[in-house]
Amino acid sequence: MKVGLIGFGKTGKAVASVLLQSKETNLQWVVRKSHNLEHRSVPEFLGIDSDEPGYIYSSEEFDAEELLERFPVDVIIDFSSEHGVHYYGEAARNRGVAVVSAISSYSAQTVAYLRYLAHKTRVLWSPNITIGINFLIIAAKILKSIAPHTDIEIVEEHFKAKPEVSGTAKKIATALGLEDEVIKTVRAGGIIGVHEILFGFPYQTVRLKHESITREAFGNGVLFAAKHLYGKSVGLYSMEDLMIPYFNAGPAQAG
Repeated sequence: MKVGLIGFGKTGKAVASVLLQSKETNLQWVVRKSHNLEHRSVPEFLGIDSDEPGYIYSSEEFDAEELLERFPVDVIIDFSSEHGVHYYGEAARNRGVAVVSAISSYSAQTVAYLRYLAHKTRVLWSPNITIGINFLIIAAKILKSIAPHTDIEIVEEHFKAKPEVSGTAKKIATALGLEDEVIKTVRAGGIIGVHEILFGFPYQTVRLKHESITREAFGNGVLFAAKHLYGKSVGLYSMEDLMIPYFNAGPAQAG
């Protein structure tokens, strides 16, 4: 599966390293706004032994139509910003190139634009694309359906410089039908991301907790998303859409 990556910040670099080490993907290119590292090889820059091209281009060097004409891909993976999709969206839609977006927050207008793209191609948007977080959300929804009147608190921990409330925590609150006010925040040191959902029963407590140890966790989620999106019908998908079938798989058979 040929992939292109939009964005090459800290998380983008970690995702690129996972893609380069996967046998299921072939990294064709990376596009970023800056001219820094232009035409550098991502494998060489990251010190990964790979024969995949993975060259870095500036978004000012090519428009997306020319980029996809010269270097076609099966899926575009977006770790840039809310505005990144407007660079490649029309070109991906016209060519039926799948889109995996891991942008933490989109405006209502941009979500509407994703839906527009999804009329002609497959689009997945997940504010947190780690497998663990999305498993946690599904499990929490199941537990709430079992015990709808349980006390629920959400705690999110991140690095000290992160100013806003975690978009993932807000997604958890929305998924559970809760207001953002239930979210408790902790800011300390260099914590990459910890999310915990506490269910307070009268005689027991259940804690569902996920911790991102390194940013490569996002790369594992991208691989899962790209693999399971491949071959799907056109439409807008979430990670939950791709993971729910595993919850319905039934009990494992005895060996």
